[in-house]
Amino acid sequence: MRKTIYIIGVAAMMAALSSCRTEDEFTDSIFDTTVPDVDETKATYPFDQWLYENFVVPYNVDVKYRFDLSASDLSYQLTPADYNRSQLLAHFIRYLFYDVYTGFAGDDFMKQYGPRIFHFIGSSGFNPTTGSGVLGTASGGVKITLYKINEMKPYSEGVNYDAGDIDILNENYFHTMHHEFSHILHQTKSYPVTFGQVTSGSYDPMNWQDRDSVWTHQHGYVTHYASSATYEDFVETLSCIITDTPCRWMNRIINGAAMGVRQGDKEDILELIDSLDIDLDTPGAHWNNFTLYEESEYNDETDEYDPTNRYVLDDHRLLGDPATRAYQVVNKAADAYVDQYKYTEYRKFTSFKDDFLPWVKISPDEDLTGINSLLKKLDIATKWYTENWGLKAYTLRREVVKRQNNINDYLKDVTIYELQ
Repeated sequence: MRKTIYIIGVAAMMAALSSCRTEDEFTDSIFDTTVPDVDETKATYPFDQWLYENFVVPYNVDVKYRFDLSASDLSYQLTPADYNRSQLLAHFIRYLFYDVYTGFAGDDFMKQYGPRIFHFIGSSGFNPTTGSGVLGTASGGVKITLYKINEMKPYSEGVNYDAGDIDILNENYFHTMHHEFSHILHQTKSYPVTFGQVTSGSYDPMNWQDRDSVWTHQHGYVTHYASSATYEDFVETLSCIITDTPCRWMNRIINGAAMGVRQGDKEDILELIDSLDIDLDTPGAHWNNFTLYEESEYNDETDEYDPTNRYVLDDHRLLGDPATRAYQVVNKAADAYVDQYKYTEYRKFTSFKDDFLPWVKISPDEDLTGINSLLKKLDIATKWYTENWGLKAYTLRREVVKRQNNINDYLKDVTIYELQ
């Protein structure tokens, strides 16, 4: 009896609730719920309005340039980002990042997959555990934090950005942005397991920073950070395609091929160089005038240096003025081994295409990694990029380079607002 009454009671109650919902009509709140898009009373109002129109409205993105303690990593000692440099970086992000992806993937791509927050930090985040500085981080596919904003070259009328300035922008910010954005993409659609299997035995999450560029390239990695973990390797590979200079690419190609290549790799190397739009006949280019150095290890018993099978590319043209920076790559590579290793000249080359490439031996060694592994990873990563997102990494690279070459014309129309 009680059970029957209970069921009828519940049914009556639901009917009553249903009746209330159909008869009630919501009215406007008695409180003022309107919120201004931008606070006109703030001294930063003109820039805030520009951010609202260029990031909030089209992409629902919040650019945090004011120092926000709650949004910062409290394990670092950080400084606020400079106001004028923050404006400049915001313009560059729109021009060199959002507009590029939107142009190839459509208006909805960045609205759906782009980060929701950019967080600017003036200083670097130094990691005491690894002894390295943090350039950027991505949080949950939502926020990208960029550091070292205060090291940007400030812009003023009549000041131009040269190739060296563009390299710094790429190294400090845009390499990081494409890296972190690729994390967001692969966290949405997983990258192939086969990618990590190419160099599965040499990842080191704790000591990657101790590896020099020669070891890195000869073991099939684009950067030493790529050798820290599979997922870092994957996004580093994509980011390097889009942002790295021809000099950096030729540096890793030469180092990666110096120990030998597998059958067919020489043709694939030339195909990669063509995809990167690198002119092998560029007069004076460092890849047409370089030296391989033999690295030797000190033998305590013989009190001599024993040659090993590693080589170092003299890449001083990449780094700057030969008069002041010659052999700097060799010295940087030897920093961790200053007491154990000695470098001696092995062989000079005057042409990559006519001299170095024919000299490289074809090796059947199954343990050979280097350029062979690098070519496999590039193929896997770029196919994933196209098949899952409709993006072509080398095409993105060309568009970014074109825009970078046009950066000074773009800056003519940029307004940097002073605090009111």
